[in-house]
Order: sequence, then C-alpha cells, then structure tokens
Amino acid sequence: MKKKVLVTGSAGFIGFHLVKELLLKGYDVIGLDNINDYYDIELKIGRLKELGIEEKKIKYDKFIRSEKFNNFNFIKLDLNDKEKTKKLFSDNEINLVINLAAQTGVRFSLVNPYAYVDSNVSGFLNLLENCRRSEIEHLIFASSSSVYGLNKMMPYSITSNVDHPASLYAATKKANELMAHSYSYLFDIPTTGLRFFTVYGEWGRPDMSYFLFTKLIYEGKPLNVFNNGKMERDFTYVDDVVKGVTQVMNKPPQKNESWTSQSLNSSGVPFKLYNLGNNKPVKLLDFIREIERSIGVKADINFLPMQPGDVVKTWADITESKNDFGYEPGITINVGIPKFVSWFKNYYRY
Repeated sequence: MKKKVLVTGSAGFIGFHLVKELLLKGYDVIGLDNINDYYDIELKIGRLKELGIEEKKIKYDKFIRSEKFNNFNFIKLDLNDKEKTKKLFSDNEINLVINLAAQTGVRFSLVNPYAYVDSNVSGFLNLLENCRRSEIEHLIFASSSSVYGLNKMMPYSITSNVDHPASLYAATKKANELMAHSYSYLFDIPTTGLRFFTVYGEWGRPDMSYFLFTKLIYEGKPLNVFNNGKMERDFTYVDDVVKGVTQVMNKPPQKNESWTSQSLNSSGVPFKLYNLGNNKPVKLLDFIREIERSIGVKADINFLPMQPGDVVKTWADITESKNDFGYEPGITINVGIPKFVSWFKNYYRY
C-alpha cells in the first residue's frame, strides 16, 4: 500500500521540491499551505503550477487534485485553524507528516515577532495534537541551524549547547524541538527534527541573501553585505536537503532503552535530531564571486556592520546523519549557483 504523506508548507521553497520528489517516488501526497504574503505570492503560485495546481481553483479548505500528478492533492489551510486541521486528519489516513510550514527569516522576527509565535509555536502545537490523535507512523519537522545561536564551537554538532539563541526565530525553532520531544515522550510519536543549514537553489526564497544578490546584480544596484563581508555559511543545495529528508522518512527513531541523562543525542523516547548541511562552510564573498561569474557581471558591494540577530559563521557536523541514514551532500556552489542563476534568469526574464 502506498504511504500517504502530509507535507505542510508545500508551496514554500523546500516544500515544493520535496513534494515533487515524493510524487516521483510514488507516494500519495497531500500538500498544505496557507499561502501567506511574507514574500511574493506569485512565486508560491508558480511553484504550485509546476505541481499541477491551477491558481483559479485554489479556495480555502478545498482539496484540489493535481492536473499533472494523480497522486497529489493540495489544500489551502492554516495550521492555526483547529477545526479544519482536525477534519483534514480525520478524513484522511495519513501515515507520515513532514512539517515545513513556518514563519522564516531572522531579520523579519525583529519586525513582526508575533507572526513567529503564531506560526512556529501555535501552529506547530496544533499539528502535534492532530498527530497524537491519528497514530502517525513518523513526524518529521524542520528545525534550523539558527538554534545554535551564539555557540562558537565549530562545527555545530547535534550535541552542542543551544541555550543561547540570537533571534526570536531561533528561539521558536528550539521551542519546536522541545515541544516535539514532549509529545514523543507523552504519546510515543516517532519524531525526527532536521536542522537545515542555509538552503539555496531554484524556486528559492526572495528574502534570502543569494536571491537578493542575484536580483541586485542583474539590476545594476549595490549589494548590502553585513559584517564587512566577514561571514561564512554552510550553504546547502536544496536537492541535497530533499535527499536527506527522503532518506530519513522511513527510518523513524527508536527508543534508547539504556538511555541516561549523560547520553548524547539519544533519548528514552522515539525522538532524534539531525543536521542537514553541506559540511563545507563558504566565505560569503566567495559565494558572491560565484554569482558574479554565473551572471558575468561584477557586483558593486556596500559593506556594512553586523546586523542584530545574525551570526558570523555556520558549519554543520553531519556525522550522525551519515551514520544513521547515509546522508551525503554532493552539490558544491560552483554547480548549485549556476543552476540557480539559470533558473532566475529564465523565470524573471532578465
């Protein structure tokens, strides 16, 4: 029997790519998204069109069957809508849940903090409540490298301290991990949290630096580069992240019966955390140079001081991801950036 998978945030960047991969693998997929206006709705609609969902058919709380994939249905729904979400679960025998729905962006959390609690905390709580009622086989949820916050020990290990978040966004993602662990303990829900590291690629988010840089270079405008360019990120191509998610899907965590409080990254409940990164931090200026090479234009850079909520460097230790489910990222920036720039040029007709 085909597994039925619920993917929340399916009109988002990673959600779109994941849904496409799951459909090609033969899963029966329900995509959920509230299609909010945090960034360009037309981009979200464009992703859905790629999945066979026509904009004119999208109505709140109405299932739409894909015109391209007979194993895909989409529903516009907000996870904070308790009654509608409960009905979604009760009406469908969902086996796996992959939660990618979230209010993203470190800097926006300084401007609109309530959006982060509404989506990342309240919405996630509603999802957890429905998972426990439905006897889900495996819940996978997106966490973030942001949880490492002010931790300066590199590379970031799953066993590293995450008690010093540098933004409210990071704090809500750590809250997700704690909430999920408590539900795993109370209701025996097999749960896996994935800490994503600076994901980039085609159909990406317009608020991300690489997207903004590409747009500004094409338009001949200066780039604002913070901390005077002295930043490093573990840039991870979206296909590598999707591969990691699909690898862990059918490997729900098991209880560690010999667990003690001294055990590192294991638990007496079926809960586990992993890093999904490239394990190769890249200097931000080198990343910009790769965008320049792909476009064929030199960037005009405006160097600025560090921004509140940001961190200087991220670097994923992916040892446990490799050991437990064979995760092995393979796409470097000299391959990933040209692919993104090619998509950007075609999509925006530059």
